[in-house]
Amino acid sequence: MSLKNVNTVLATAVALFVLYLGLSFILTPETSTPGVGLPNWPDGDGGGFLTMKGIREFAMGLVIGILLVTGHRRALGWVLLMEAVAPFGDMINVLAHHGSAAAAFGIHGLTAVLIAATGLLILRETGKAHQAPAPVPAARPA
Repeated sequence: MSLKNVNTVLATAVALFVLYLGLSFILTPETSTPGVGLPNWPDGDGGGFLTMKGIREFAMGLVIGILLVTGHRRALGWVLLMEAVAPFGDMINVLAHHGSAAAAFGIHGLTAVLIAATGLLILRETGKAHQAPAPVPAARPA
């Protein structure tokens, strides 16, 4: 299996996972929230923030999916690197609110690393494609 195929499978898995997370937080935030590592359900009308998180996740998944479908692989690599910031931020948020360190590092930290690694692999793959071949020296007359 080529590096491009492996990268495509990884990016597709990331896109589907992020779309799933987004839909989960949009449709059933009360059942999705306990798994993210925060210690408490938000007070008052704080559930609206969870729907916002779901919309953010869903939009991120759509961006990855669109770049995959349209074949913009270099942009996909950069977007994956950028999107790795979101789970990293979630990890910091969980730790800052005295949530589960295991969930912070094991869920959010690992997700950030996986997304960033996928982005780097795609950039590595596309970097080779953009390198111009070395010029062939002209033949010298004898």
